[in-house]
Amino acid sequence: MPSSEHLSELLDPAGTVLLTVECQQGVVGPDSALPELAREARSSGALDRIARLVGAAHESGVQVIHAVAERRPDGRGANRNARLFRAAERLPVQQLAGTAAVRIAPPIEVAEEDFVVRRLHGLSPVSGTDVDPLLRNLGCRTLVVTGVSANIAVPNAVFDAVNRGYTVVVPADAVAGVPSEYTPAMVRNTLALVATVTTTDDVLTCFKRQRS
Repeated sequence: MPSSEHLSELLDPAGTVLLTVECQQGVVGPDSALPELAREARSSGALDRIARLVGAAHESGVQVIHAVAERRPDGRGANRNARLFRAAERLPVQQLAGTAAVRIAPPIEVAEEDFVVRRLHGLSPVSGTDVDPLLRNLGCRTLVVTGVSANIAVPNAVFDAVNRGYTVVVPADAVAGVPSEYTPAMVRNTLALVATVTTTDDVLTCFKRQRS
């Protein structure tokens, strides 16, 4: 774990953005297309911690970006080049643009100053989306990555951000995947090699210190 001084330097509000990954009702909500993942996000406390981080970011002047995965009703432009995409087409709950499934799930609150970035293709919230140009225009140096899933979208976001020159901070207890034991192993053996791994409480302490 990083020292509090080092983490505070990384999380300077002027150069920090908080990213939530696929924290949408159709993924982590009660009517999720992926009920096992939704249960894990909620029972682990990850979703509540993400909500706390978002609230603290709003209070501290840290920009928040919500990355949402969706598809058109006709499926045009969506990937079909992997088993995951083909399986998603058959799920009873579809992440259709404009529906409740692609709204940010409670208890996370979306403020007027937040950005909601939607993608119709691929696995990454960063690559091929508006996230990277927004980060550059915002003067971002440190990206705090939270959300789901630890299996696919979160590591994609971390790798793509690091490849683009951002420093990444991952509050490990604000990330969820399935099965539950996979997430800490993936964070420890993979994300910790490229990102600064910390906890929600440590990030909240830094945000509070910045406010005062």
